[in-house]
Amino acid sequence: MREPTPKLYDFVDPADGECVRRETEEILREFFPDYEGVIFRNAFEDVEKLFFGLYPGYRASNTKYHDFEHTCSVVLATVRLIYGALVDGESFAEEECLKGILAALFHDVGLIQTADDTMGTGAKYTVGHEERSIMFMRSILDGVMSRDDQDDIADCIRCTILAMSPSKVAFASENIRTMGYFLGSADLLAQIADRYYLEKLFLLFEEFQEARIPGYDSAMDLLAKTSTFYQEVVRIRLDKEFLRVDRYMELYFSNRRGVDKDLYSEAIDRNLSYLESILSGDIDDLEGVLSRFRRGSIPTYTI
Repeated sequence: MREPTPKLYDFVDPADGECVRRETEEILREFFPDYEGVIFRNAFEDVEKLFFGLYPGYRASNTKYHDFEHTCSVVLATVRLIYGALVDGESFAEEECLKGILAALFHDVGLIQTADDTMGTGAKYTVGHEERSIMFMRSILDGVMSRDDQDDIADCIRCTILAMSPSKVAFASENIRTMGYFLGSADLLAQIADRYYLEKLFLLFEEFQEARIPGYDSAMDLLAKTSTFYQEVVRIRLDKEFLRVDRYMELYFSNRRGVDKDLYSEAIDRNLSYLESILSGDIDDLEGVLSRFRRGSIPTYTI
């Protein structure tokens, strides 16, 4: 009997924050034996509390697409790219890797509302939330890391601004630039490779509506434009603006997991192929499309 083909979620489930934290620290410790991890562990705990409404002065996260699982998935994809690059012979200091991972951890906290902000959801901050994320990061790391270190983390976070070229960011060093490219790539890869990406697009549309993001008239319109978005926006950003650092993902899986494949790329191809099959035929209404999802519709989405 043939062994089942490994899939992305067979190794670490980003819904399990503790599992993501352990994988991150194991990777850092593999390359940096003296790694202590206090800064990352404390920051991880603070961000987890923030998302779940346990951090003083803040409401719980209420953006259903950009939730704590998404943050964990981006942290995981970022550290996997770092691992692959280190295996390939790239030279990064422990502190540089830590900055890249911390940037992934903090990159979306700007979508979380303060306790006295009770209007709508954090989705209203979609445009510009990165600078809010940077402000929160600075408040957490003040007295823990230097202002220059915080500036490096901030520059990495700015690589997740889809409407801005990373060439606009004045990185302090080429290694920090690469960390920013890792994060910017990880943010895209983690989303589109998500095993429930297609279903979650309905939740993303709800966020877009509240944020008044133009370009999508309906959830159906978002679905219909997703493949084009991947080919004409995501791939160009990955290949040209981030210099194909996603190529390091295959080295992570081959060296750490014994799988000679880029499982993110495979997961993305499956998602886009299945989306194409869903949209094919004569179904042109949202309810009909929802009925074709193998896993059913998102319960919290209202047609």
